[in-house]
Amino acid sequence: MSRVLLILAFVVAILPCSLWAQDTSSSTAVNELKTWLNDRPLNDETLQSVERQPFASVAITKADCQRAQDLLWEARAEFLRQDRAPEMIARQLVIGDLNMPFWYTTFGDAPPEGRSLYISMHGGGGAPATVNDQQYENQKQLYKPTEGVYLVPRAPTNTWDLWHQSHIDFFFERLITNLIVFENVNPDRVYIMGYSAGGDGVYQLAPRMADQLAAAAMMAGHPNEIRPEGLRNIGFTIHMGANDAAYNRNRLAAEWSEKLNALQAADPDGYRHTVTIHEGMGHWMNLQDSVAVPWMAKFRRNVWPQKIVWVQDDVLHSRFYWLKVAADSAKAADETIATSDANTLRIEKSSAKQLTIRLSDHLLDLDLPVTVTRPDGQESQHSVTRTIGSIAASLAERHDAPGISTATISIDVVQ
Repeated sequence: MSRVLLILAFVVAILPCSLWAQDTSSSTAVNELKTWLNDRPLNDETLQSVERQPFASVAITKADCQRAQDLLWEARAEFLRQDRAPEMIARQLVIGDLNMPFWYTTFGDAPPEGRSLYISMHGGGGAPATVNDQQYENQKQLYKPTEGVYLVPRAPTNTWDLWHQSHIDFFFERLITNLIVFENVNPDRVYIMGYSAGGDGVYQLAPRMADQLAAAAMMAGHPNEIRPEGLRNIGFTIHMGANDAAYNRNRLAAEWSEKLNALQAADPDGYRHTVTIHEGMGHWMNLQDSVAVPWMAKFRRNVWPQKIVWVQDDVLHSRFYWLKVAADSAKAADETIATSDANTLRIEKSSAKQLTIRLSDHLLDLDLPVTVTRPDGQESQHSVTRTIGSIAASLAERHDAPGISTATISIDVVQ
């Protein structure tokens, strides 16, 4: 027997049988998933049923985990390409009794990693439909990125708060998914922007949808009651005419500049921002604000950040980056601050009674025990298991391949 074969025989002899069994079981589980997916389209009902399959609870390795993610995402995307084709052809989304027409065009060559997506919200607001229709048409011509999909939605309503009512989050999440599937948009290069009433929407949506964005640009809008803490992990820029005094827009933009400066001073790794007050300009800035587009383009989303600051708006969300709460437990102004360092997760502050921590090898090493520290200093250690069921559950929550969690920890937060 050759020396190489002797060494291999020795390695096989000393490795625990359980390790070989685990690797084989892991690979088998993913192969069974592949076979199972070949027999059915991955519609909503089928996706939710993945967790009930025998292979869904088998512990899988990091490498097999990626295989399972790819299989599930590819199957889901294939179903969505067929299921949502009519709404993409019609350029109109319908949710309940509301509909959102949209228009888009593309600029530049598509990068290998996928296109950028700019969602640009028109002004208008509390006005007759004809006024908002005109603003919708105007928004189509305002900005021209050097690369990417430039998409202008028409607000589903004509109210003053047309861009920050609760249905907008659902519409935008669906838009993002559709453009990922149909136009090869990179989910880590999604940006929102808006003018006037559209700027109101940016102020409101960017903190509560930050985990789906790389950056946001607010032009000539009003923040209303929203807080900026949730912007910690994205780029955020404000452009305001110095003479835009209606509703105190100019004064509030200056106040937000001070707030963002203070947040960044206390947390230098976060809150990347720029605020420009355009001297001599009123509500219309004569396109001086268009510099916001290349500024945003420099940013890429980090969907697994080392630190999260989550403040609930009056439009509630059940998940934010790698944290999740029960949908019926969330309340406006709830605040959670959490950090990840090596294999320790620290819940520094939380209004929630229970938290689910969504895990991935992009955040920490799931082959090692995970330590969770609660706000009162209590620690607990957890051995976590990657499973196909966890992957499917994450995909069912949101169509975000880079943000898929492969395991979870649920904890009671001790106040």
